[in-house]
Amino acid sequence: VQLQACGGGLVQAGGSLRLSCVASGSPFSIIAMAWYRQAPGKERELVAAITSGGSTNYADSVKGRFTISRDNAKNTAYLQMNSLKLEDTAVYYCNGRLRGSPYWGRGTQVTVSS
Repeated sequence: VQLQACGGGLVQAGGSLRLSCVASGSPFSIIAMAWYRQAPGKERELVAAITSGGSTNYADSVKGRFTISRDNAKNTAYLQMNSLKLEDTAVYYCNGRLRGSPYWGRGTQVTVSS
């Protein structure tokens, strides 16, 4: 599984961004997808996840602000980020899990400014 993430950038606090992750190499519909992030000096943490069946879960810190979704026809997972806060600044990583094996895309930087 190869994953390509994009959509990061610089945004003011309160703004929005949408990250995209395109998968290739395996049938996308059976891959569980997730977004992680890692801020400077901190460990990588789970932000949101979506199963192949569409069930979702979120970190408490992003509930109500972020939405994870997937479009199986486009082999793409999304992370819609609204009401961004300074503490959302991090490198965001796309993750896919297939038959118990994790796959990672290159990170995309999200910077929230005041």
